[in-house]
Amino acid sequence: MTTTRSGGPRIGLFATCLVDLIRPSIGFAAAKLLEDAGCTVEVPPQTCCGQPAYNSGDRADAKAIARRTIEAFEPYDHVVAPSGSCSATMSKHYPELFAGDPAWEGRARAHAAKTHELVSFLVDVLSVTAVSAQWEGSATYHDSCSGLRELKVHAQPRNLLGGVAGLELREMAHPEVCCGFGGTFCVKYPDISNVMVGRKTDDIAATEADMVLAGDLGCLMNIAGKLKREGRRTEARHVAEVLAGMTDEPAIGEAER
Repeated sequence: MTTTRSGGPRIGLFATCLVDLIRPSIGFAAAKLLEDAGCTVEVPPQTCCGQPAYNSGDRADAKAIARRTIEAFEPYDHVVAPSGSCSATMSKHYPELFAGDPAWEGRARAHAAKTHELVSFLVDVLSVTAVSAQWEGSATYHDSCSGLRELKVHAQPRNLLGGVAGLELREMAHPEVCCGFGGTFCVKYPDISNVMVGRKTDDIAATEADMVLAGDLGCLMNIAGKLKREGRRTEARHVAEVLAGMTDEPAIGEAER
């Protein structure tokens, strides 16, 4: 997928593994938002960012994956991902992986410096203040751990959602509390994860919102799965889909109902 826009920055879109395999519509929504902001968007050959290996302590494989990623995205002005966790891995942890490596530390730092989470990039770098989207109904927003704590993504999505025609944004009591996904955490500690996501779905239900939004597909899959098991009808969508006006796709987890 390549789109040329003269004069704008050249963006390497890091689609993420989950988006590629589970929800490609998020990638297309991200590309649309970037193109609408005047960017040239390209999707180079890519694999995982290396986060699962890094979080599991497998530094050798994490480095091997990171090297491939750095090489693939070196030609671009910016690297943008519709994921706080992947963006944080590349921007915060790649330099740590290659600290002291004369061949790769500089390249890792350069890659980190130009890597951004999607909505943060739109607002903080491109100074986007509004989108031409419409969604009739109410929504609440879940702050993913990496996006909020490592990248300080909080106000940016709310600011853009505030301009979506017809959308009423309702805050949860605790939007910043983890949903229990945590990458491999939900696999290693499923019972704890289930309690955490149950508290999150209770918080969502208390808002009586029609839809829950977030910037990370992993969180949304976890939340949508719990909502489905509880018989709740709240939709789950990535924030990019709503901001891009691309909500024709069934909500996350909805196709299996």
